[in-house]
Amino acid sequence: LIVNRGRCKNDRAMADYEHVGGSLKLKGAGVTKKSKKKKEKAKQNEELQRGADKILKDDVPLEDTRTAAEKAFERAQKEHEAQRIKKKAQTSHKEEVQKLNSYLEQLSEHYDIPKVSWTK
Repeated sequence: LIVNRGRCKNDRAMADYEHVGGSLKLKGAGVTKKSKKKKEKAKQNEELQRGADKILKDDVPLEDTRTAAEKAFERAQKEHEAQRIKKKAQTSHKEEVQKLNSYLEQLSEHYDIPKVSWTK
């Protein structure tokens, strides 16, 4: 134990505070942002080039590399989606709401939300 100016200090505790790293650095204080004009122009030029390349590629028909199973799966998905749309189109929104309300009326009352307030 070392006595320093009338206070008792431990050597290890003092060692922790001997060197301070300097002043605080605040976020965004004194930092200047660089302009991004060159990067933006380069990106725009690159996008234009990609667009031109894409147009050229679209002229050449691509081979279908899907397997027979993949083609059949996609056909079946389209058929099921068409059936779902037809089924949905058969009933109007008003009929759907009436159907839901009749279902909710048939449920027993233990599904109701209980009253929580004790004051009323």
